[in-house]
Amino acid sequence: MTNEKTAIRTTYFSIIGNTGLVIIKGLAGFFGNSYALIADAIESVTDIFSSFLVLIGLKYASRPADKNHPYGHGRVEPLITFLVVGFLITSATIIAYGSIANIGTPHELPKTWTLFVLGPLIIWKEISFRLVMKKGIETNSSSLKAEAWHHRSDAITSVAAFIGISIALILGKGYEEADDWAALFAAGFIFYNCYLIFRPALGEIMDEHSYDDLVDNIRKVSITVEGVIDTEKCFIRKVGMQYHVDLHATVDANISVQHGHDIAHKLKDTLRIEIPQLGHVLIHIEPSHQ
Repeated sequence: MTNEKTAIRTTYFSIIGNTGLVIIKGLAGFFGNSYALIADAIESVTDIFSSFLVLIGLKYASRPADKNHPYGHGRVEPLITFLVVGFLITSATIIAYGSIANIGTPHELPKTWTLFVLGPLIIWKEISFRLVMKKGIETNSSSLKAEAWHHRSDAITSVAAFIGISIALILGKGYEEADDWAALFAAGFIFYNCYLIFRPALGEIMDEHSYDDLVDNIRKVSITVEGVIDTEKCFIRKVGMQYHVDLHATVDANISVQHGHDIAHKLKDTLRIEIPQLGHVLIHIEPSHQ
């Protein structure tokens, strides 16, 4: 299965899971008098919308290169990630506003049974985070990694809700606001996660270099190719789920142009076989000065 298909299937998993969570959390929050749970449900609603954005972006990014897009359509991935961050910021703002409005407003204590709803949900969201993040790393998808952080944010808001409800129930009358403070804390954590998601996507779209391990691997593979003496410059930029490479390879200065051309092609083919996540590989031949 290709990286694109794996990422798309993983996104469907997120959409189905989050839809179920919205229903469970919303009903439990409404009937259980817990704003933290309602805030949690709101966060899950934005997760669904962002998952659809990720799905659309992944399908567009998987389109093959064409005349107008010789490097493919992968640049849409970080753009989708920016939109996902926008959804996260929106949900965090709504949660924070509601929490502040509820603090100081008299309301009933949350119901005890809401804790039994939250426990399994926290475990499920953490499992979802780990599964989606694993697929995001495997496919080199920035938008899928952002999707994974949605699950982690959801897990954190659920943990905050669990703690807030527990405090309110244990301490009783006069501590109803613990539930609202928990929701406010969750909103702050979501804002922090927004930065963690946004920063790598910005670096990707700005062609920021952060691929030293990949460069080392490229150099290591390159010198195994017959005729390649060494490597010089190596520039990498990530587009979607692939890495495009510009590599300067050193060869014997006395060989023919044809021989140098053949070495370059062999080097390119070897790199793409040994490192499957590479996309376009441009080889520039440098004469040895030895």
